[in-house]
Amino acid sequence: MELSYWELKNWFTDVDYTIVGSGIVGLHAGLRLRERFPAAKILVLERGMLPQGASTKNAGFACFGSLSEIMDDLKTHSEEDVVRLVEKRWQGLQLLRKRLGDAAIDFKPHGGYEIFLKEDERGFTDCLSKLPFVNDILKPLFKADVFSKETDRFGFKNIQDYLIFNPFEAQIDTGNMMQELLKHAVASNILILNQQTVTSYLDKENEVEVVLNDFSFISKKILFATNGFAHTLTKGAVQPARAQVLITEPIPNLDIRGTFHLDRGYYYFRNIGDRILLGGGRNLDFETENTTEFGQTKIVQNKLEDLLKNVILPNQEFQIAHRWSGIMGVGNSKTPVVTQLSENVFCGVRLGGMGVAIGSLVGTELADLI
Repeated sequence: MELSYWELKNWFTDVDYTIVGSGIVGLHAGLRLRERFPAAKILVLERGMLPQGASTKNAGFACFGSLSEIMDDLKTHSEEDVVRLVEKRWQGLQLLRKRLGDAAIDFKPHGGYEIFLKEDERGFTDCLSKLPFVNDILKPLFKADVFSKETDRFGFKNIQDYLIFNPFEAQIDTGNMMQELLKHAVASNILILNQQTVTSYLDKENEVEVVLNDFSFISKKILFATNGFAHTLTKGAVQPARAQVLITEPIPNLDIRGTFHLDRGYYYFRNIGDRILLGGGRNLDFETENTTEFGQTKIVQNKLEDLLKNVILPNQEFQIAHRWSGIMGVGNSKTPVVTQLSENVFCGVRLGGMGVAIGSLVGTELADLI
């Protein structure tokens, strides 16, 4: 990389904090560092043209977990840990809204619904039986019942008779959110460079050498906010998880409003105006979907189209307008990894598919490790 004197001086000299990743976590970390260190030089490096993982590719769900997801978590986590996770997600959503404002992120409090397929009677009855218990453990946090049983008013087909409603869920516009975050970062004099891949780093006790392909520079500290791409960084505590998504063309007189989950959150859909966005299906082939490669597979896309045709939009014509994928970071635990790796190296990763909810809080906690 051939750099001029000016480029070296303004971007790569006397760097206090280098943040790797310009998504929700990385930019919130930068904003929190700016609050704490008003005179610091903060540089954000992003490998993609836009945030590479999931921050601009997610479905825009302001949610903290469906009833079946929370019940699933209770099988592998303690009750205290699950409540703490929900609390952190809820706090993260409030922090995001407070920082950016509801108008800027197009926050729409339509509520959230969980639907159960006809063949999933066991899962449905299980959730209904555990609903009072989950409401009880969450009541100290929300001061109200989170989940309730409702009849289907959306005209879905091949599902159980009732939906489970959550009034605290909402939709946001993912693109607007990230644009607003970027505006805040630039206004806070945080330097952002795109299409820069950190290939290695060396902690030298008093500083870190950061290597970008054939060029290196010195930073006092480095913070990794690379989520699904943090596998080697965390010695395998984070695994990549691809999420495939599609969106329809506008559908005349669409009467679906809200965010919807099914099958323990492995599928999710919502309206965007008069379109339906639908994603998920990695549980059909975990091995293939545990990847950092973007793309679609037939098995997942066929299942998504089948759900559209036979469950979500029965007896309605629809056209697929666009398909894409994003890379999440998951692991054996749903708790994010926010830790110091060495004297001057830190990371905030493993958001477990809940980046919109928890990302702002993880970014803030990451900055507060300094």
